[in-house]
Amino acid sequence: MNRNVVLHAALAASLLGSLACGSSGPTSNGAKIQFAASGEVLALGGYAYPPAAGGVAFADGWEIHFTKLLTTIDKITLSTNPDTSASNQSLVGTTVAELDGPWAIDLHAGGPLTGKGGTGEQAFPIAVLDNQNLNGNQPFDPTVRYAFGFDLVPATASAKLLQIQANDPDYQDMITNGYVVLYVGTATWKGDAAGAPACTSTNTAFDFTKLPRVVNFRLGFKTPTTYVNCQNPDNDPAKGLATEAHQRGVQVKVNSTVVAQVTVHTDHPFWESIVHDSPAHFDQLAALATQDASGNFNLTMQQTVGVDYTAFKFGTQPLPWRKCLASYTVPTPNPQMGFDSQTIPHNPAGNPATSLRDYFDYMYYNQSTQGHLNSDGLCFVQRHYSSPP
Repeated sequence: MNRNVVLHAALAASLLGSLACGSSGPTSNGAKIQFAASGEVLALGGYAYPPAAGGVAFADGWEIHFTKLLTTIDKITLSTNPDTSASNQSLVGTTVAELDGPWAIDLHAGGPLTGKGGTGEQAFPIAVLDNQNLNGNQPFDPTVRYAFGFDLVPATASAKLLQIQANDPDYQDMITNGYVVLYVGTATWKGDAAGAPACTSTNTAFDFTKLPRVVNFRLGFKTPTTYVNCQNPDNDPAKGLATEAHQRGVQVKVNSTVVAQVTVHTDHPFWESIVHDSPAHFDQLAALATQDASGNFNLTMQQTVGVDYTAFKFGTQPLPWRKCLASYTVPTPNPQMGFDSQTIPHNPAGNPATSLRDYFDYMYYNQSTQGHLNSDGLCFVQRHYSSPP
């Protein structure tokens, strides 16, 4: 995505000034936290196929491009004692600072700041905080780490618009339907592209040419979620607690500004398992797409309702696994494609608070884990809809 660097630099400087929160009192030490948001480079350019060297791709040869990735962020918090419990990440101390939005943002639109996830990533500034506004406006203590959390909430007309135009029809649709996150884009199968590795299938008799090659998707998720006490890759090489990959919390620096970036990963709804960073697929969704009067194939979350995610079908035929990445290994000897909810039971007639009834519930569950800190910092997930914990 081409960007005017000079314009973005000017915009960033303007926003950093206009969005500053709190006030530096006589005891200020100059420590500030810049809050920002990013969907990483994948929200900008999507998932190419075949992927560039080292690139992330869908295992079954689909290329994914977004036209919008909308969400609403609220209640960014800082609390004491992020290391309260090694076994229960949700436990923290007293909340000493909070910024309330809500802020509506299109993460596909990028922003003027350099993101935390590497080359090409862009982020958009939300606000700057220079004190503990719930603790007598005391300056931040550079000798401690503060637990970081935030909410993704249903769209609302009262949200401050970041990278979204007033009366944007897609955001208005989110308000009407109570969506927290909305994916809009196109999936195109390119597994037979020049230079791509040959695709294989667990059932050579299945005719994959019957699946649509292009699917327009519009996936809305009613999944309000709080992300608590996130790990922070910026603290590396400090060791995380127990098996955690990174140390928790945000630590300020005197007379400096550190970044706390709300990061929304785009691949979670497409995972083959609820295990974090599972391979992503689109065949199972292409099999559900319906054709309109113009001949276009379209997909919404409604088509996933009642679908058995442990045994996908295309019509009445079992849908086999398709492997288009040399690095990918089919996870089961069962030739029929089916996803794994691990210890969470699949029960079509079950209680949604304790089981996953269908592919709709499964996608909601994985999508609701997509909020992170500074690219890959995992947070404790508190879902505020009917779901297994």
